Amino acid sequence: MRLRKVTPKPGAAGISTDEWWKEAGRHSGKLARATLHPVRSVPLAFLAVILLGTGLLTLPISRTATGDDAGLPALFTSVSAVCVTGLITVDTPSYWTPFGHVVILGLIQVGGFGIMTLATLLSLLVRKTIGLRGQLVAQTETHTLNFGDVRSVLFRVARIMLTVEAVTALVLAGRFWLAYDADAGTALWHGVFHAISAFNNAGFALYSDNLMGFASDPWIIVPICLAVITGGLGFPVLIALYKDGFRPKAWSVHLRLTIYGTIGLLILGAVLFGTFEWNRDQTIGQLPTGGKLLAVFAGTVFPRTAGFNTIDYGVASPETLMVTNILMFIGGGSAGTAGGIKVTTFLLLAFAIWNEIRGREHVTIAHRSISSSAQRQALSVALLGVGSVITGTLLLLIFTDHSLDRVLFEAISAFATVGVSTGITYDLPADAQWVLITLMFAGRIGTITVASALALSNRPRLYQLPEERPIIG
Repeated sequence: MRLRKVTPKPGAAGISTDEWWKEAGRHSGKLARATLHPVRSVPLAFLAVILLGTGLLTLPISRTATGDDAGLPALFTSVSAVCVTGLITVDTPSYWTPFGHVVILGLIQVGGFGIMTLATLLSLLVRKTIGLRGQLVAQTETHTLNFGDVRSVLFRVARIMLTVEAVTALVLAGRFWLAYDADAGTALWHGVFHAISAFNNAGFALYSDNLMGFASDPWIIVPICLAVITGGLGFPVLIALYKDGFRPKAWSVHLRLTIYGTIGLLILGAVLFGTFEWNRDQTIGQLPTGGKLLAVFAGTVFPRTAGFNTIDYGVASPETLMVTNILMFIGGGSAGTAGGIKVTTFLLLAFAIWNEIRGREHVTIAHRSISSSAQRQALSVALLGVGSVITGTLLLLIFTDHSLDRVLFEAISAFATVGVSTGITYDLPADAQWVLITLMFAGRIGTITVASALALSNRPRLYQLPEERPIIG
């Protein structure tokens, strides 16, 4: 039996009041340090890995040009990789060496899987056990609802991730080897790199024009798109589909919102993208019909947080940029590799507005009532996202001479951890790069996680104030 040291009361055994308060403060400080909330641990872990990646990328072995100052490029690339964004300020294939490419790929994999999830999984493999704190941390990262499910969830997440990445890598490697005259080693490396980058919705590529050179090749674009969609659905959805299969009647509200919302956005995005770019020679107008259809498919998949591109967004129409902004901001599924405010958040708010218009007191989806706490969380995520984008856009306008449409596009791409760009990222000054770094970091760990990490404690109010109804609208 372990004895607990008890702090004597002031005045007892010759203890003065001042000494008692000092002793109590010392013990409370230890308690505060020992009970660091898991929600706060997530951003700290991401920050630690970002700093580690920055250190590795600043090494001479990571860069082809050793004479320049690699501090900011290394930090920007590390943040972009860990936050699975894909925005770059230097050319990935030419600026970084093969060792640098391996570092970037490792940061992408770790960032996509989740720092805390990966740490907890390693702990399970080594110690064969998991404590309450580890479960809380893993729950924070994977958004699971049941403590008892964490252990199985982690292994399922790892199994799904590695399986999809392996299949995609083999298909891509075979295509690079057979159709593009790459030797077996190079083909396999390019297949693995782009498969991991695709599933984790990172958007990093080993080609200076990203995937524009493969715009008409379905054996490259389709597997990458499928990997992007799979990773973007979110781990809870993938695990539910893996466990229960495709039985829509048995789907939960979250599963319905994610699946149907993803399909709806893909169809709507494809229709709008095709309408605005079909006959524009600057983008897809000169491609054959099959190439156009493939480009339209990629053009609606990649903006939903993937970061790859098969067209030059610098010459895209204003209408296409606006549609892309919307797709980027909404993003993909929750608790996955996608960014944005998430499709479930967007649809939940849409249902809340619809129910309010119809005069219903409670929000219902698929014969289920949605709790007020979920509605408040969705509203908080959306408004914090809007606030982040507006603030980032304003700062970019101050620090650069670029137009509003391009600056807004870049800010949304960074916050939503997408990575597509109109081409202005390369020329941004240091101050503007720091703005994008902040947006990428906040967008990856989530606005709610940021708010929770900054909150010192949760103090429930034990009383209720008189109610008053202000005038709305």
